[in-house]
Amino acid sequence: MKVAIFGQQYQENALNSIHVLLNCLTAHGANLLIEENFAQQLKNNDVLDLKSRQIGVYNNLDKSFDLLVSIGGDGTILRAITGVKDLGIPIVGINTGRLGFLATVQINEIERAFNDIYKGNYTISSRSLVAVATNPSHPDLDDINFALNEIAVSRKNTTSMISVETQLNDEYLTNYWSDGLIVSTPTGSTGYSLSCGGPVIIPQAGNFVITPIAPHNLNARPLVIPDSTKITLKVNSREEDFLLSLDSRLVSLSTQTEVVITKAHFKIKMIELKYDSFISTLRKKMLWGEDKRN
Repeated sequence: MKVAIFGQQYQENALNSIHVLLNCLTAHGANLLIEENFAQQLKNNDVLDLKSRQIGVYNNLDKSFDLLVSIGGDGTILRAITGVKDLGIPIVGINTGRLGFLATVQINEIERAFNDIYKGNYTISSRSLVAVATNPSHPDLDDINFALNEIAVSRKNTTSMISVETQLNDEYLTNYWSDGLIVSTPTGSTGYSLSCGGPVIIPQAGNFVITPIAPHNLNARPLVIPDSTKITLKVNSREEDFLLSLDSRLVSLSTQTEVVITKAHFKIKMIELKYDSFISTLRKKMLWGEDKRN
């Protein structure tokens, strides 16, 4: 098995996880390659000797990889998908971060998780993405114009509200007066959208949710729509620019820019261990089992 290991930034609390992971994968005879920048961080911090462990490095992914292991939190997985793109490489996340809706393998579960993966005791959870196009086009969106969690527009360089004129399949919906607007996938429904009052959506649902950010229209509520819908946004602001975010990536756009959001033509494959389903993760993270009546 050819395994890519990805991390954004080395943290000391990940030291034990890295060694346990490498020992476990090596014991299974995996061909290991660590993302180039992350490998350099590990080398600079004297975490491991790549040559002695016979571990390679990679700069770009290709279809020869069987698995990508993300070490960090959910943000690390969101960054990892910009390299995976439409290659169809399954992703599993080791959670050295905080909440972890995507990175679900806890530090004390690494050996169990990868033993199960090698035995085939898992399922693939296919996650829909949102894609964005702008008119006029923007060079920063040429190659990485998609997001796993959400695409959002928000104000820039102002404390004043913006208005976001919204159309669904070229039919006018409404004008949101707010700090911004989120278009979330089911995967992203437990992220920014949830913080702004949006609903939780099961990953397999064929929906997107439009969630206003601190709306001034008190009757503006999150709206669940089919993921086949084309969403067109036009931002009006006292400033000349606004921000477009794709997960954690930011692009500054002119208010003369039209934003068109659709479903991406590919999906991301997340490994879901049989003892750690989305429902069980949701129950744990949302503390739904804490009610004593349960």
